[in-house]
Amino acid sequence: MKLLMVVKLPLYFFIAICIFISDAAAAPFGVSTMSFEEGYSLLFGDGNLVRSPDDRSVRLLLDQYSGSGFISSDLYWHGFFSAAIQLPSNYTAGIVVAFYASNGDVFEKTHDELDFEFLGNVKGKPWRMQTNVYGNGSTNRGREERYLLPFDPTKETHRYSILWTDETIIFYIDETPIREVRRRIGGDYPMKPMSLYATIWDASNWATSGGKYKVDYRYSPFVSRFSDLVLLGCRSDPIQLPESEQCDDAMAELISSGIDTITSEKRQAMLRFRQKYMTYSVCYDTLRYPEGLPDCDIVLSEKIKFRDNGHLRITNTRRRYRRRSRTPVTGGYRRQIDM
Repeated sequence: MKLLMVVKLPLYFFIAICIFISDAAAAPFGVSTMSFEEGYSLLFGDGNLVRSPDDRSVRLLLDQYSGSGFISSDLYWHGFFSAAIQLPSNYTAGIVVAFYASNGDVFEKTHDELDFEFLGNVKGKPWRMQTNVYGNGSTNRGREERYLLPFDPTKETHRYSILWTDETIIFYIDETPIREVRRRIGGDYPMKPMSLYATIWDASNWATSGGKYKVDYRYSPFVSRFSDLVLLGCRSDPIQLPESEQCDDAMAELISSGIDTITSEKRQAMLRFRQKYMTYSVCYDTLRYPEGLPDCDIVLSEKIKFRDNGHLRITNTRRRYRRRSRTPVTGGYRRQIDM
């Protein structure tokens, strides 16, 4: 007869195991996530930024009194920056939710920037997304691409990530790359340390149909949730670039994860996403740039789908899903938001 031994362990042991399993499962690309306090602080909005009790997620609110946002505690010289994001539902015209890297507060005229911008829309229409790449103050020479999303981003979180190395920039949705920009001679490549930001704000003058549809505050507060935060890179002084050995440890984890490598399978997935969901690319906008851009890779199968203004030749108007029914201002009443 075999005897079964029952070992009683403290409750905190099981809690620690559960927390470890939860964090490990949530970690993207095999890298570790962090709490809000470990990497970020309030940018603006005060009471419109609501942190979860465990500090692993944060909600940004926009109401008639204020938007909100947060910023990384440090600047980073290259790295991998990621968050799981859930966007506001219902009528969201005029709203912009952004997750981006920038140094505009340090280098006003020559700043660099890497953006995910989520552009709200009228009820029943899908959210649109835009990625931007600016280097050395090149905002007057746009580097944007726009896409429809293949899922409803208001129902659950999806992961949005930016990889920035000395040679390449890759934008990811979940673990699928959707855009790659390589450093080229004559291009506008970001080359200065940047902070990470997340914001929600009123962009009624341009965000939806060129400003035709404004934010309707009868539907407020508009809530966007950020969780599973990742800041993996080399912390840096804003002016003095670090010596290469200072970044070795930080970049070693990034390289070992394989984030900086696009396999043939992932490249095919990227091409499929772009061919199906991309609606504008600056690389095919020959009206703006007749000579082309040095940081663009022209893909013939993509090019034939776009007009000379960079927009898709035939817009797929089929409804993909059914939606359900930068300036801070302070004060005002807001509803209580449960985390």
